[in-house]
Amino acid sequence: MRALYGWSKNIVRKYGWINAIKKLLPKQTKYIYNLGVKFELSDVTVYNPSQLSDGQFLEYSNLSDKQHLREAIKNILIPRVVGTPNHGIVRQYIVQSLRDLDWHVELNGFHDNAPILGALHFTNIIATLNPNAERYLVLACHYDSKYMPGGEEFVGATDSAVPCAMLLNLAKVLQEQLKPLQSSKLSLMLLFFDGEEAFEEWGPKDSIYGARHLAKLWQKEGKLDRIDMLVLLDLLGAPDPAFYSFFSNTEQWYMRMADLETRLSEQHLFERYVNSGVARRDPSRYFQPQALRNSQVEDDHIPFLRRNVPILHLIPMPFPSVWHTTDDNEGVIDYATTNNLALIIRLFTLEYLLGGTKAA
Repeated sequence: MRALYGWSKNIVRKYGWINAIKKLLPKQTKYIYNLGVKFELSDVTVYNPSQLSDGQFLEYSNLSDKQHLREAIKNILIPRVVGTPNHGIVRQYIVQSLRDLDWHVELNGFHDNAPILGALHFTNIIATLNPNAERYLVLACHYDSKYMPGGEEFVGATDSAVPCAMLLNLAKVLQEQLKPLQSSKLSLMLLFFDGEEAFEEWGPKDSIYGARHLAKLWQKEGKLDRIDMLVLLDLLGAPDPAFYSFFSNTEQWYMRMADLETRLSEQHLFERYVNSGVARRDPSRYFQPQALRNSQVEDDHIPFLRRNVPILHLIPMPFPSVWHTTDDNEGVIDYATTNNLALIIRLFTLEYLLGGTKAA
């Protein structure tokens, strides 16, 4: 009994009365719902990720080109169903934008059959700073838009014009900082998947056409081992996104993004970093300190995940309310949130690659 009394005193001294009581009570299970599916939340493992120095952090945080980001979004924000003229226009815009910045761009074209529209030509866009690098950090998204029956116009702002524009903006803003990666062993790849959307009903043969093709091809060619990690961006741009860690083997990298968010917030470097009122969370932050295990959110990462490529999936849970509706247009874009997320992703990329370059 004396030992129990001493133990309880230590608990109270360490945590205070309220937190001590919470420690003694059974842990309450938390859930999140998405598209009618219930997912269980669990606390993430605490990591102490390496950081950019204070000087680097401030220098890189001040790099931005918000006007370019808006222009990139507008250039992509048109209906771009696979096989249509608009699809080709957007593809060419992405390719030329990167070639103008001295990226090596490769087009991975192939044919496949899709419901409703039949035989289609798909084209993945693969952009690298150093095509001969031994390892890559891969940032990815999809650039096609969903086919809508009845001639409805779907421009897919969050799905996925904004993520595409974020990657082009990253290449533009960090042009000088990324130059050393043109000759380094660890370099950067930007990957724009084609044919992510289903044409009739999502299934194993009607979805993620480009990702399925490329993962299979790179496995055959022995290129998957060159991917350090694939960071997939999807459904970004709406206000109040909440991200969670999906995979334990990339949780330390997820926590780097959470750490960057905290540092930026503490130094007041975000644009209107407050809850918009669309979703009420306290505290208001993008990267939540919880994990969603076995969530099985199907997206372009799946064919790579099944081949043991480490995945960091940046997709809000729950999805934006405009998901797969014609309301997913420019009106839903919260540019403050978009600029803040773009800043986090830019800093994460530099933190990962500059640290890795020194070690290479």
